[in-house]
Parts: sequence; C-alpha cells; structure tokens
Amino acid sequence: MNSSRRAHMHQRKILPALLALVSLAAFAPSILAASEPTQKYPPTIVFMTDFGVVDDSVAICRGVMYSIMPDVRIVDLSHQVTPFSILDGARFLDGAAPYYPAGTVFVVVIDPGVGSARKAIVAKSKRGQYFVLPDNGLLTLIEQRDGIEAAREITNTNWMIGAKLSSTFHGRDVFSPAGAHLARGDDWTTVGPEIPIKNLVRLNLKAAKLDDHGLTGEVIATDGPFGNLVTNVEEGVFFKLGYQHGQDVPVELGGKKMTMKFVNTFSDVPLKQPLFYIDSRGYLALAVNQDSFSATYGIIPPVEFSIPRAAK
Repeated sequence: MNSSRRAHMHQRKILPALLALVSLAAFAPSILAASEPTQKYPPTIVFMTDFGVVDDSVAICRGVMYSIMPDVRIVDLSHQVTPFSILDGARFLDGAAPYYPAGTVFVVVIDPGVGSARKAIVAKSKRGQYFVLPDNGLLTLIEQRDGIEAAREITNTNWMIGAKLSSTFHGRDVFSPAGAHLARGDDWTTVGPEIPIKNLVRLNLKAAKLDDHGLTGEVIATDGPFGNLVTNVEEGVFFKLGYQHGQDVPVELGGKKMTMKFVNTFSDVPLKQPLFYIDSRGYLALAVNQDSFSATYGIIPPVEFSIPRAAK
C-alpha cells in the first residue's frame, strides 16, 4: 500500500472522532452549567474572641458550629483580642467586615458582662451581614459606617445548646449555635424578639478636637505585637493642620514633648527613630522603625496628645 493511500485511510478513521469532539464542545457549556452547585461557596462564619488559644475554648465553640452546620467555613479573625476590651473588638470588627460579602456571619465573643442582664443579640447591617454578639457596644463602629437594619435578642432555646446554659460560657451555649443556625440559612426572625435599634448599647467614643491652636486626640490602642500607637484622629482631620510628608511634627504626648517626622512608611526614618504615619485604616499613628513605640516611650493607652498647627 502506497503512502498516499495509507494517509487517506488514516484521515477517514480520525474524522469521526474529530466531529464527536466538536459536537461535545458545543454542548459543554450547558453540561457544565447543569453540574454547577446552586451555591458555589460554603457559608462563612468569621469568629473573634478574647479567649486566647492556650485552652480548649475556641475549639469547643468551633465544634458546636460544625455540629450544626458541617459544611460551614470558619475564619478566625482573632482570639487574642485584649481581654475585656470591647473597643479593640469593635475596631477589629470594623476593620475586617468590609472585606467580606453580604451574608457573612460574624460571631464575636468579647463579653465581660457574661451572665449578667446584658442581652445576647443578632443584628443585620444594611450591607446584609449578620453579627452575633453581646449587646455591649461591639457594634458601634459597624453602625457608624454601614448602619444597622434590624436587631433581635437571642431567646429561642432552639438556637442554643444544652438543657441548662452556663452562666460563664455563652460563647459555647448561645453565640456559637446561633451563628451556625444563621449560616445554615435558618430564618433569623425566629431567634427572638426585635430590639429597637435606638436601644442598642454604644461605646462612648471621644472624637478628636480641632481648633485654631491645633489638634487634641487620643491614643486608643497599640497595634498588635509591634507596639505602634493607634489614635482616634482620621487622616483628613490631621491634614487640616497643614503638615506634609517629610516635615517634622511637634507633639505633646503623655506629658512629654517630642518632635518626629510625618512619613509614608517606617523605613523613611533611620532605625529606632520615631515617626508619624497614616495607618492602613486611615488614622494617624505613631511608631518606631523596627521597635515598639509603646515600650520605648512608656505609653499605655488611653493617653491624650496634642499637635499644634503647622507654621506658615
């Protein structure tokens, strides 16, 4: 058999296979669409506490959630919140929430009043996110930015676990199961009676003050393990003082008068030197390049500080 005849027979064999592949490709989109699940991603619970990680508390709460909703995805925001610091919890919640979609459930247990008359609640923000937490001010910053659509007290025992609730572990018995029921898609209006939004507890946060002489603000926290100082001064308020990047800025902080540069980032000053910068959340902050401002200068929040207007 000559080579041209062999090539012709090979083409006759391969042509049907090619036609079959073309036909399959034409129908592939509908086949794939039919096989896609209705919900592409698992429901998400973002979990934050001040429990720490040295015992079994966090794992127990996660176990409660998984037992109610095995397919849930649990994201640990932090379990190292400063113990009893509702303000830190509110700050972290406010910082993280914008990066999660509508429908996300936040379970937050910073609860120094556990077992008292304070309410356990579920709140829905106007962004469509749910917050399961004690009504102690944790929602303050979320409400200021996103607004609260509705809130309900958790009173339905079907949304809790245990025949008898512990008076000291509502993270396990109330907040974790309620969060899992929400993630499972249960009707949140059955969790308990509605609470007027005006009755929610709010933190009494100080605002920075700006006048003809300058600015008075407050150091409200330290930034994690680095010892940077977090303030209540928003970026736009600070810039009204007239300072530019690279300029020296005088400050009176905790009874000490200092001068430091206002810069973009830590490495803009030599090692171990102090600086002002705008942090990732848009607030004025103080740091030491590769060291702790808090430890170096003995600053423990809350501490008031003042900055004069820039000289003209």
